[in-house]
Amino acid sequence: MPDLRGMERSTVYALVSMLFAGVTAVIAKAGMRNVSGDVALIVRTSLIFVLVWGHAFAFRQVQDMAQLTRRDVLLLCLSGATTFFSWLFYYRAMKEGSVSVVALIDKASIVVTLVLAVWVLKEPLTVRMALGCTLIVTGLVVMVWT
Repeated sequence: MPDLRGMERSTVYALVSMLFAGVTAVIAKAGMRNVSGDVALIVRTSLIFVLVWGHAFAFRQVQDMAQLTRRDVLLLCLSGATTFFSWLFYYRAMKEGSVSVVALIDKASIVVTLVLAVWVLKEPLTVRMALGCTLIVTGLVVMVWT
């Protein structure tokens, strides 16, 4: 087990997120044997809605909503819309295809994220990031088209 004490908190959160995301895909695929991907998405999203609001109230995050600007709300709503379409097509793909292939393609969204982060957010592009992105695309091609 690696020593997590020296890692940045965001890295630890990202690693935990990665583990839950991997488990999520397999559980979701198993849970939609008798229903469409759309129905599975309804069930999943309904629970997420309840859990997110419960978490916000439990940890007093609701009061921070007063700090939102109109621009913040617009951008977060756009993010919500893109999340909806991502999940909609992800669940449809998982229903019809192999979860390992669908998840691999979905996780390659990191390439889109990296390009947009550099272009829109003006985050720096390092050689290491460009190499990692190239390896991800190469792995995707090997897994999907060979």
